[in-house]
Amino acid sequence: MKVDKKENKNKNKIILTISIVLVLLIIISVSFFIQGNESSLFTSKQTLNILSGSENQVLEPILEEFEKENNVKINMTYEGSVDIMQELQNGANNYDAVFPANSIWISMGDTNLKVKHQKSITTTPVVFGIKKSVAEKLGFVGTDVTTKDILEKIQNKELSFMMTSATQSNSGATAYLGFIYALLGNPEVITAEDLDNQDLKSDLTTILSGVNRSSGSSDWLKDLFLQSDYDAMVNYESIIIDTNKELVAQGKEPLYVIYPKDGLGIADSPLGYIDNGNKEKEEAFLKLEDYLTSDEVKPKLLELGRRTSFAINFENNNPDVFNSDWGIDTKKVLNVMKMPSADVIKKALNMYQTELRKPSLTVYCLDYSGSMYGEGVESLRSAMNMLLDQTEASKYMLQASSKDVTIVIPFDDGVLDVWKAEGNDATTLSNLQNEINSLEPQGGTNIYTPLVTAMDEILKYNVEDYTTSIILMSDGQSNSGSIREVENKWNSSNLDIPIFSITFGNSDERELQSLADFSKARVFDGKKDLEKAFKQAKGYN
Repeated sequence: MKVDKKENKNKNKIILTISIVLVLLIIISVSFFIQGNESSLFTSKQTLNILSGSENQVLEPILEEFEKENNVKINMTYEGSVDIMQELQNGANNYDAVFPANSIWISMGDTNLKVKHQKSITTTPVVFGIKKSVAEKLGFVGTDVTTKDILEKIQNKELSFMMTSATQSNSGATAYLGFIYALLGNPEVITAEDLDNQDLKSDLTTILSGVNRSSGSSDWLKDLFLQSDYDAMVNYESIIIDTNKELVAQGKEPLYVIYPKDGLGIADSPLGYIDNGNKEKEEAFLKLEDYLTSDEVKPKLLELGRRTSFAINFENNNPDVFNSDWGIDTKKVLNVMKMPSADVIKKALNMYQTELRKPSLTVYCLDYSGSMYGEGVESLRSAMNMLLDQTEASKYMLQASSKDVTIVIPFDDGVLDVWKAEGNDATTLSNLQNEINSLEPQGGTNIYTPLVTAMDEILKYNVEDYTTSIILMSDGQSNSGSIREVENKWNSSNLDIPIFSITFGNSDERELQSLADFSKARVFDGKKDLEKAFKQAKGYN
């Protein structure tokens, strides 16, 4: 067969042209890829593991932009303030950076002196947010308000408020330290001797008696406020802004911000590098820190209601965010306290936990059904020992006070017993622990009857004098009883008693979530770490 040379030549030209086009496309693609990923073909992606407060979750979109631009992977692990402090005390070997809400948790935790390049990323004052109609009735709108004014309204039963625990959450700790600063008359620095002032202790006790719901998380406190009908909340200015946006969207009354004239605390949101000797990670960290403090990112932080400097006032270019109708005043000169030393802060927080806070009335409903036999009951005993042994509890700032009430109701397919311990006497709490240790698992599971019994026990006390909660721990599905009997009892008691639940084993999370939903509480995951779950649940009380 004769081949046309001209035809063959044309085919070769076509093949050559296609080959050249393909090569050019590959070159262009590789070029774009290299430019877009900063030579990621030749450099491995760096990872930064950051231990952070939960309030920084709103920054994730901003962090994602940094990741794309800098070939750096950021892993955020969110923990409470006390957990961050303790992780630092233990060396924080699994983390490259720390990003708590306040420098105090680094100063108290960094005993190994590993944190460097520490810089504040944003600031937000801790304020009172009060329904505007209530604030007007109290005479707090359009005028300066002092901590003494607030104290007087609490004393007269005109004001109650939600606040996170000072020993578990930074917003609570910062507010509490602000109260101390104001009540002491704005000293240059708060000393350990100042904390022994009996008038100060009396005033602090009065203010804290106004707390009607506590929490271990500032964000969860906001969620609780939005789901319920409370009058006031102590929280970050930025979270009050978030809350008001949602309240307005729901057609509800927004909160009015009160900045106590005689002193308040500021959350300075520091980012610090944990030096574990990796220079490449340190370079990546410094890039991230420069990025978060850049002029490019500051407007994005302001949109989130975060102030971007320590300036006591600033020009408000975001009136929809820093809304003056909500009492937010960016030009107001804030009387900001100077944070005391780590030793003074520790003394103040211990004083809060063991002497000054509103006493807690906690009922533990503990599953002793047959499926808890072995590892389950041992984990349960260990978790309760952590809370009842005051030496252990002090490591987590969860000690009992002399006025606390602790009730334990073990159950299987019925209530097995009711054990009580009033106060923080070591022998009394040890006896309670002995009861817990001596009981062996058996029988089926009924989570509902012990909850009704728990409410009956709570009603034996003057509930207004306590922060009350029920903590239910179960490893299985309830095979008897009904949630209706619990709801009926809860509604008829006309009390705000949260039912917190801890999951373990094969527990039915839907059942537990239903209990949390109607009682305005939450469910904690104890399947991986039961002790941590008990610690978190107790931190909400």
